[in-house]
Amino acid sequence: MLKLHATRKLFEKLTLTSEGTLPATPMSKWLYEKPTIDINPLSGWHGHLVTLQRRNCVLMTHDSTRFPLVLPALTKPDFAELNDRFVDTFMNTLLKCGANEVHLETADKYLRPLQVDSDCSRSVQGTLNRMKDEFEHQLYYDRLNIADMTGYNAGAWLADTPRSVKGQKMVLWPKDAMLTLLERLADQNRFKEENPR
Repeated sequence: MLKLHATRKLFEKLTLTSEGTLPATPMSKWLYEKPTIDINPLSGWHGHLVTLQRRNCVLMTHDSTRFPLVLPALTKPDFAELNDRFVDTFMNTLLKCGANEVHLETADKYLRPLQVDSDCSRSVQGTLNRMKDEFEHQLYYDRLNIADMTGYNAGAWLADTPRSVKGQKMVLWPKDAMLTLLERLADQNRFKEENPR
């Protein structure tokens, strides 16, 4: 599973099972059929529901890399299909950030259904609040209509913005941090394949 720490507004919008997962749908069934991973390095996301141009939008960020996702203009069926929307937005935002085939194949290897709780970190919530302000400014400055957006370009633009992380002296560049994580995971997988026990 991929842990998603949702703010109260987002958590209340989701219909979850007793395990904190979204019910499987025809579009997300394949995620539930993948084998479990004890420690998933892609796990650990925060999500926040915001209203922009009178539309529901979800902003997400990966805890350790601060890699951002923008899911704009969501309707009620989109919340039921949040697993599918997450996968689509994550993979396409990676593409917009210059990810190559190795990055994408590695990301796909670790994709699992979202498991949602409401345990949020104030540090990561601070990043989400900054993302909202920056995205709102972009919408206004570039006169963008949120209903016409996929969110991929906005996510890639936000990924190229440095983030400060509580307890770290250096700033984090989300795009570089996520691509580096995927490269490291690809190297680890290659090593395991070449050196089976």
